[in-house]
Amino acid sequence: MGPSGAGGDDAAGGSAYAGAAGGGVAGRRGAGRAVGAPRLDRGLWRVLGDLGFFALRVPEADGGVGLGLPEAVLVFEEAGRVLLPGPLIATHLAAGAVPGAATGETVVAAVDGGLVEWLAEADVVRGDATAAVPLRSLDPLTPLHRVPVRAADPVASLLTAAEQLGTATRVCELAAQHARARQQFGRPIGTFQAVAHLCAGILVRAETARAAVYAAAVTADPADIAAARILADEAAVRGARDCLQVHGGMGFTWESEVHLHLKRAWVRTQRAGGVTQSEELLAAALAPGAT
Repeated sequence: MGPSGAGGDDAAGGSAYAGAAGGGVAGRRGAGRAVGAPRLDRGLWRVLGDLGFFALRVPEADGGVGLGLPEAVLVFEEAGRVLLPGPLIATHLAAGAVPGAATGETVVAAVDGGLVEWLAEADVVRGDATAAVPLRSLDPLTPLHRVPVRAADPVASLLTAAEQLGTATRVCELAAQHARARQQFGRPIGTFQAVAHLCAGILVRAETARAAVYAAAVTADPADIAAARILADEAAVRGARDCLQVHGGMGFTWESEVHLHLKRAWVRTQRAGGVTQSEELLAAALAPGAT
């Protein structure tokens, strides 16, 4: 798979990159430096379980938080915003079905749209991953394996869209902050029309995606989810690329989190069938005679 995809074939197997696996990773100096295979922070996973992250939609009678899909979307949006690593969606969807998933004691990976994230670190894998082939992951914080493509879970697609929305929101903040602080020719670069237009475009795409994602969280309609996914993927990828443009060369350094957002956004576009499946589903729903 080329640079615009989630990863490329790795003859040596596994990921060639590494990064810290704790929360807020992107904000630390040197986060994600390429030194080896990434490891999942089990302590962080248990903390997330204690906070009810994975059990958000498990009924209170079964020991969960008892909330719904809209609340889960808000939480996963924030997870995307801070680049929280690990198979978050797979473990969340397994809560209540796989022992220990709700509390963070069990790490769950899932076969999803032709890829499996964090396969080597998982305690349980949902779906058939016997034919999994390791890939070189573009995102240094997300190890990948390729599997035969299977039908995707629409809830997984919506939560992925929520994470993409979080990335789109964060890169909008980063671009605006840099445009205000960075000066050239005695003026903040945000006063130049070309930079201002980039920042405005990031904001417009993020807010358009936000409306679609929040609406889909309420309706849970497959067509609404497909539309939200398309818009959120675009907002995250194009927003991160434009944010890099605003930052210039420093956006590619390990001291910056901007390039990590772009890499994670690229990887997420391959989840749950990717944009192609969402486009096909949306087209079918909009076709004459569709119910």
